[in-house]
Amino acid sequence: MDAIFIFEQLLNGLGYGLMLFLLAAGLTLVFGIMDTMNLAHGSLYMAGAYIAAKVHESSGSFLGAVLVAIVATILIAALIEWLVVRRLYSRDHLAQVLATFGVILIADDLVKAIWGPSPIMAPTPAALTGPVQLLAELPYPAYRLVLLGVGLAVALGLYLLVNHTRMGMLVRAGASNRSMAEFMGVRVGRVFSFVFALGAALAALAGALMGPIGAVQIGMGEAILIPALVVIVIGGIGSVRGAFVAALLVGLVDTAGRAFLPPMLRAVLPPSLAADLGPALAGIAMYVLMAAVLTLKPAGLFPARA
Repeated sequence: MDAIFIFEQLLNGLGYGLMLFLLAAGLTLVFGIMDTMNLAHGSLYMAGAYIAAKVHESSGSFLGAVLVAIVATILIAALIEWLVVRRLYSRDHLAQVLATFGVILIADDLVKAIWGPSPIMAPTPAALTGPVQLLAELPYPAYRLVLLGVGLAVALGLYLLVNHTRMGMLVRAGASNRSMAEFMGVRVGRVFSFVFALGAALAALAGALMGPIGAVQIGMGEAILIPALVVIVIGGIGSVRGAFVAALLVGLVDTAGRAFLPPMLRAVLPPSLAADLGPALAGIAMYVLMAAVLTLKPAGLFPARA
């Protein structure tokens, strides 16, 4: 492994971490403020990916497809919130998990009925299909650089929103002490609706951006929901700052584990054993990270109620 390969994998890890942040930020806000465990958040990610892929394929405009996916996913989220989630606010977490898991099953079947059971390949924007020469020996895909830029821009925008606007003040107040916020006159219902819509928009954006670098398929929301949950546990439930730091850590650890562990094990173990052990260890790397963090800080790195 040379320095160029290591640097490339670090960039890949940062990109993956930033896309995880888009998904985890909305999820941690919904859980931290609304105290609602919405497992259907991953289905919104899947909806954004499918809608963006199909609109881009038919219209040829990637930016337009992303915007359509965000708006459509917000409307879908509003429908889910009105039909299901609103009735779960006063219920315990077990009821929320069971109900939103049912939404996952319904969403998967709806996608199968509308677009079929086979995965689809989302087209990469024509202007971003080529590489960018970052270093003399490192041509890096232009589209992945765009993912890095968009992820950082959204992270900055969320930081400004949460920390430097009145709405952000209400969001932080609700995350810290919901009862006191209600006592002080905060219209919690409106804050809930805003947070739910914001979370849906971020999930749709992540799905639309990740589509061109992976297969858009049924169940993709559940697959990425698990790393997103790991992120919010590591970062601290309700903390956007914690979600950002934890997403970068998880992205780097997961990518580095998959890229570096197998070749390192092949150098010291028999090939057959290394072939089995490498992917297994890489797959549990982020869970080892979560266990280590929770051992030192049981409430996460930056708990919102600290």
